[in-house]
Amino acid sequence: MEGIDLYKRVPKSDLVLLATKAMMAVGCNAERAEIVADNLVEADMRGVYSHGIARLQRYLTHISQGIINPANDPTVVFETPVSCVMDGNNGVGQYVAKKATEKAIEKASMSGIGLVSVRHSNHYGIAGYWAEMIMQNEMIGISSTNTAPLVVPTFGKKALLGTSPLAFAFPSDQEDLFMMDMATSVVPRGKLEVYARNQKSMPDGWCVDESGHSTKDPDRVLKGFVNKSTGGILPLGGEGEDFGGHKGFGLGLLVELITAGFSLGAYSGETYQKEGDVCHFFGAIRLDVFGNTSTIKSHISSILQKIKGSEKADGTEEIYLHNEKEVRARKKALSEGVGVDEPTHKALLDIVGKYNLGTVI
Repeated sequence: MEGIDLYKRVPKSDLVLLATKAMMAVGCNAERAEIVADNLVEADMRGVYSHGIARLQRYLTHISQGIINPANDPTVVFETPVSCVMDGNNGVGQYVAKKATEKAIEKASMSGIGLVSVRHSNHYGIAGYWAEMIMQNEMIGISSTNTAPLVVPTFGKKALLGTSPLAFAFPSDQEDLFMMDMATSVVPRGKLEVYARNQKSMPDGWCVDESGHSTKDPDRVLKGFVNKSTGGILPLGGEGEDFGGHKGFGLGLLVELITAGFSLGAYSGETYQKEGDVCHFFGAIRLDVFGNTSTIKSHISSILQKIKGSEKADGTEEIYLHNEKEVRARKKALSEGVGVDEPTHKALLDIVGKYNLGTVI
């Protein structure tokens, strides 16, 4: 989770309505608009502001530029009983992801496992949203995507890889189920945008500039992405090999292979030339392919609780499991409203005015 300078809290329903109306104003039908809106607001509710409603303008712009075609449906181009490849046909990323996730669940329901790789899609929001959708069917959920070229390979100078998130969700018999959603870079692009919107300097070790050296200026790196110059975000682990940057580089390559490689689609270095051309991967695995579902869920919970309850470092109060902070943030957002920073609030008001949405936030 990343912090913002909170301007106000807005009820979830108001933000979802605004985003739904805006997406419909540019040609999406209700189903497409609603899944985009829910995905964006869910990110903000969990405190993942880098992928929240601040990204709405990006989708509206991409539709106006022809990067996204709001009317297109995904199609299946290859299929087996346990797998398939889908062509997103340049459609709305969240809608394509929903259909692909449903296909993975359908195959896993029949065969125990369902694997779906997707090409020619667009930005699909937070990866964990789709892994969690699979998990809600008592399956292990896997979700991943490549992105625009944002990450510099270890010992490289030019951004060629995506931030390429990996999300895994495991059912357990606890109320708050385990879900890990992580970029394979030090940070996602959206976090740079959060810092830029709020005029903050980045920590050392997140990004390099056109010289290949560390920079604290998020605007400098973001402008480099627009101009397609050198520089970019570092792989998870940072610069070089001393802290495992080559491992983050390897994880990013893994995502490229299961998304673009399996689907015969564009890798991150080839995306966003005329259309998005983004690739995704979804996996659904029924727990009973490993044994008794209830027994496995209970054992998973016991492992998590043993780690959660282990000795804490001096001066700390809690060991947080992945998704734990997000779950707490979501509960707070449901009761108190979704946090919005001032620049995002102003941008949303501009969208309301531009498209005559008649929505108050």
